[in-house]
Amino acid sequence: MTDDISLRLDRATAEGLYATLYEVGEHVAAGSPITSPTTDEVERLGRLLRDLGHLLGRTCSPSCDHLA
Repeated sequence: MTDDISLRLDRATAEGLYATLYEVGEHVAAGSPITSPTTDEVERLGRLLRDLGHLLGRTCSPSCDHLA
């Protein structure tokens, strides 16, 4: 497919993404509150979302590092 998007993830980011998606799904299903991620998880997932946004052609935040 020409519309495919591919991301390469380091193991820590992949584990964080899996854990986040799993936890959100389980908590939503159970009606439980979602716990806050660690600072490292927030930073890794933030980079992942930034990179995915770039690949999808989303407009960047003014603080995006490649605009400096």
